[in-house]
Amino acid sequence: MTTVKEQKFESMAVKRETYQLIINGGRQDSANGETYKVFNPATGEEVATVAKASKEDAELAIQAARNAFDFGKWRHFPVNKRSRTLNKIASIMRSRFNELVELEILDTGKSLAAAQGQVMQAIEDFEFYAGAIVSHRGAVNSMPGAFQNITEKEPVGVCAQIIPWNYPMMMAAWKIAPAIAVGCSVIVKPASLTPLTAIVLGEICIEAGVPEGVVNVIPGSGSVVGNYLVEHEKVDKVAFTGSTPIGKDIMARASQTLKRVTLELGGKSPSIVFNDADIDAAVDGSLFGIFYNTGQSCEARSRLYVHEDVYDEFIEKFVAKTKQLKLGNPFDKETHVGAVISQDQMNVIDGYVKSAVEDGAEVLTGGKAANLEGYENGYWYEPTIIAETNHSMKAVKEEIFGPVVVVMKFKDEKEAVKLANDSEYGLGSAIWTKDYGRATRVSKQIQAGIVMINCPFSAFPGTPFGGYKQSGFGRELCIETLDLYTETKSIVSYYGSRPLNPFNV
Repeated sequence: MTTVKEQKFESMAVKRETYQLIINGGRQDSANGETYKVFNPATGEEVATVAKASKEDAELAIQAARNAFDFGKWRHFPVNKRSRTLNKIASIMRSRFNELVELEILDTGKSLAAAQGQVMQAIEDFEFYAGAIVSHRGAVNSMPGAFQNITEKEPVGVCAQIIPWNYPMMMAAWKIAPAIAVGCSVIVKPASLTPLTAIVLGEICIEAGVPEGVVNVIPGSGSVVGNYLVEHEKVDKVAFTGSTPIGKDIMARASQTLKRVTLELGGKSPSIVFNDADIDAAVDGSLFGIFYNTGQSCEARSRLYVHEDVYDEFIEKFVAKTKQLKLGNPFDKETHVGAVISQDQMNVIDGYVKSAVEDGAEVLTGGKAANLEGYENGYWYEPTIIAETNHSMKAVKEEIFGPVVVVMKFKDEKEAVKLANDSEYGLGSAIWTKDYGRATRVSKQIQAGIVMINCPFSAFPGTPFGGYKQSGFGRELCIETLDLYTETKSIVSYYGSRPLNPFNV
C-alpha cells in the first residue's frame, strides 16, 4: 500500500478509472477485492470503478481511527495548528476546484451551477471551521467561597459519518470539517451511488497534513458497512444525513452502545406566498426552492401555499417560468435542472405524481419523464407543478425528493400557519411578504429549523442547519456543530487556605 502523499494526482478527475478505499493514510483495495461501477445519471455511462468496502474493511478503518485518536497526535495539536491544516485543505480544494466540480457532475448528473456552488461551499466550510475552532473553548464559572470551576471541551472520539447521494462533496465537508477541527477521528461512508468526491476529499485531507487514521473513507453498502459502523462499540458518535426511516433505524442501533447521534433527515418544506408579496420575486424564489438540485434536497420547498387573492397571478407566472427551465447537458452553464440520480428514484417520483392524479389533483406542467436528445440513457424528469391538492394526498404528505411541487390556496395568516405546520417534518420553510411584522409573527410560529424570508437560500457557513420533528436533531454548518463533536468536562477545584473536612472528624 502506497501513501497518498507519495502519489502524484492527475490534474483532471476524468483520467482516473479506479478509486480505492482511504484507510490509515493510504489508498487500498477492499479486503475481498470486490469493486463496483458508478455511472453518470445524465448519460447512463460508466464513470469509474470503486472499491467496495466489507465489514473487514470497516473494522480496519475503525481500528485506524481508534488508534489515531487514542495514541496519535492530532487531538493534541495546538488549535492553531489544526486550524492551519483545515485552511490547507481548503487551499488544495481551491486549486483543484474545476476537477472537483467536474467529478461531482459526472457522479451526480447535477447542473454546472449547482456543482460549482456546492463545491465552493465545501471549501468555505473548512475555512469557516478553521476560524471557528480558535474561539471554541471552555469557560470559568462562578462558585461559592474558595472554589473554582472550569470547563474544557474534549473531542468525543471516533465518529462514523454517513453521507447521502444528493450533495456528496458538500455533505462530506459539513461532517468532516467540524469533527477534525475539534480533534476527532472520522470514518466517512459515502453513498454507494456517489462516492467519488468524498474519496478525493479524504485524499486531500491527508495531502494537507492530517495524520494517518484521522480521516478514513470507505464506500460500501449501508446495510453492511453502515450498520457495522453504527453498532460498533469503538465508534463514539454517528452523524447521518438521509431519509427519516433510515435515521430511525440508525438511532435504534446506536442506542445499544449509547452513541452520540446527529440526524439530518427528510423534509416536506412549505413556502407561503402572502397577498402583499412581491409576486415576481416569490415566483423566482419558489422556482429555485423546488427545482434547484433537481428537487433532490431535504429542505426543498415542495409544498407551496399561495394566498387566494394572488393565486391566479402567481400560478400563471410560476407555470410559465417552470416551462422555460432548461434541462440537458449538465456542463452547459445555461442548464437549470440536472438529472435524477437513478432509475429507482425516477420510479419513486413518477409514482407520487400518478398517485396525486389518481387522488384528483391536476398536473399543470410536467408530470412525466423528459426525453432529451443525446441523453436518452440518462434519468430525467420534467419539472412538475401539481394543483388541486389537499393534505389527505400521499404526494402532499410524503417526501418525493424530485422536481415536483404541490400547490394550494389559503385565505388568511392563521390558515397558512396551520397548513405549513401540518406535517411530520420540520426542516425548511419560506415566507414571502413585504410586511415585516407578519414575517416575524409567522416565522415564530413555523415549526421548522430554518425559515427563509423573501429569500430562497437556506444554508451558508455559519448559519445553523437542522430540523424539528421527524426532520431530525442537531445543527450542522455552524459554531454550535462543534459542540456535537465534543464532550464538556467540568473541573472543580478548591484553593482555600484551610483543608476541607466535610465529615468533621
